[in-house]
Amino acid sequence: MFFRNFAGKFGNKKIMNIENEIARATLKVAGELYGPDINPEMIQLQKTRADFEGNLTIVVFPFLKISKKKPEDTAREIGEALVKETQVVASFNVVKGFLNLVVSQAAWVSLLNDINANPDFGYKKATEDSELVMIEYSSPNTNKPLHLGHVRNNLLGWSLAQIMEANGYRVVKTNIVNDRGIHICKSMLAWQKWGNGETPQTSGKKGDHLIGDYYVLFDKHYRKETALLKSQYISEGMPEKEAEEKAKNEAPLIKEAHDMLVKWENNDNEVRALWEKMNSWVYAGFDETYKAMGVSFDNIYYESQTYLRGKAKVEEGLEKGLFERHEDNSVWADLTDEGLDKKLLLRSDGTSVYMTQDIGTAEMRFNDYPIDKMIYVVGNEQNYHFQVLSILLDRLGYKWGRELVHFSYGMVELPNGKMKSREGTVVDADDLIDVMTADARRTADEAGKNDDLTENEKQAIARIVGMGALKYFILKVDARKNMLFNPEESIDFNGNTGPFIQYTHARIKSIMRKAEAAGINVENLAAGEKAMLNEKETELVQKMNSFAAVVEQAGKDYSPSGIANYCYELTKEFNQWYHDYSVLNADDKQTRRTRLVLAKNVAKIIRNGMALLGIEVPERM
Repeated sequence: MFFRNFAGKFGNKKIMNIENEIARATLKVAGELYGPDINPEMIQLQKTRADFEGNLTIVVFPFLKISKKKPEDTAREIGEALVKETQVVASFNVVKGFLNLVVSQAAWVSLLNDINANPDFGYKKATEDSELVMIEYSSPNTNKPLHLGHVRNNLLGWSLAQIMEANGYRVVKTNIVNDRGIHICKSMLAWQKWGNGETPQTSGKKGDHLIGDYYVLFDKHYRKETALLKSQYISEGMPEKEAEEKAKNEAPLIKEAHDMLVKWENNDNEVRALWEKMNSWVYAGFDETYKAMGVSFDNIYYESQTYLRGKAKVEEGLEKGLFERHEDNSVWADLTDEGLDKKLLLRSDGTSVYMTQDIGTAEMRFNDYPIDKMIYVVGNEQNYHFQVLSILLDRLGYKWGRELVHFSYGMVELPNGKMKSREGTVVDADDLIDVMTADARRTADEAGKNDDLTENEKQAIARIVGMGALKYFILKVDARKNMLFNPEESIDFNGNTGPFIQYTHARIKSIMRKAEAAGINVENLAAGEKAMLNEKETELVQKMNSFAAVVEQAGKDYSPSGIANYCYELTKEFNQWYHDYSVLNADDKQTRRTRLVLAKNVAKIIRNGMALLGIEVPERM
């Protein structure tokens, strides 16, 4: 339910912000009625319940201690004074401690004109002085392609960036690529042994898929080696569990991979050259997938560039007495005073752990940008990691450390566990995108929606609708929850889906084209002072007007799902109105003009809202 407390809110905006004007007038008349102790925090507005007459309701209970009267009498006195004070309130009724206000026709029409005049309605613009928010998302490894989990991560990160920008923040979108370590060396070694010089060009595969295949190949051969060694150790009398552990460590392949990692860390020219070549193939593949998803980054950091910085920051913290070195030479942070445990920062051999690398990345970013807020979009399995990182960054002197935001999200799975997958255990992002586009095309063809379009138009719309279905289905779910992604359900043109919202936008655009063809200047419509709105139309204006509050709340809650569900509710409300009332065949010209303004602005807000989710809305479907 719409609910706002207007403390400090009103007085700075145009009078036709209806809620602000009612709040201003209420503060004035309540002060005159009950004295100077009335304050803005007392004024609470909410949308009137559907079973009562009215548009907005004032909760009267906060005034009772000062009015010293019954709720009904207090509400009646305030209501009578409001009708005299402001032309926004046409009438009122009282239900116990609730004052239900009927907003005047003139106010609704004026509000509709205000919405119509602002192409960026609901958005705030950043200034040079706006806070800078950095958002990290994606964080792939360069040993395999992006998968379904990365899809949810990227869509959440991109949408969150758009929402923060719409709330007036300056935003830097960033990525940290895990491009070093034993898992990278496994792919490199497998390619070296069995690749025969294969490249993306000679194989016809995307670079990230090619490298992912060699990662799988390494694991295949490694499992065979460990199985043979395990059998040997068991035959020599070793217990099974001990034999399995020893086999994993003694297998020739894993030893070779570790040797390669040591060479990499020692800047061996041959190993480094191979690493750079294979990673370049992966990056080219990632770029294709990011483009297909419609996401990008302002800056990309690489773990190979940050892990040494992290070690240096830990050593610096050690000198300052922030950390402690144990007898085996390992370095730890004692977090017991925070109710946590001790955290390893450097191993006894001096090598870094993930926490160390994150500290190094943070140090680089802090030097690159004047960060006011840092948001990490990472799965909920890392909740403890970021709790610790926040404390460590704060101790190391980063002003945003203690208040860093871990935008924690749940897992996403498919009903059958997996779609076509190159690794057999995860859902490939490229496969998913291809399937969604193909499903959108097939659904449109079967419904006869493509009959008058060219082949290029059909394919372009299939891409927009397929990606819209994927993005909306994922983003409409509260990010904190685990979710089941059903491709077939997501592509439905009815119900709470992306295609349903996209189709409504296309329908409105069709109405606008027909109006233009009839000689009506759609771009410069004005509802006019004599325009009249029926009850459903005032509800539609009220729903449009709440978009700004929804965007603001989504920014506070870091909630793309709030935007998604608003877009659905607005679309549903428009379709109910459109079912009951004709636009182009309205009874008179003024009514037609007014309804065209309504339809035009619903389309605008749908477009603006869906853009915050990274979803395109087509002109026709």
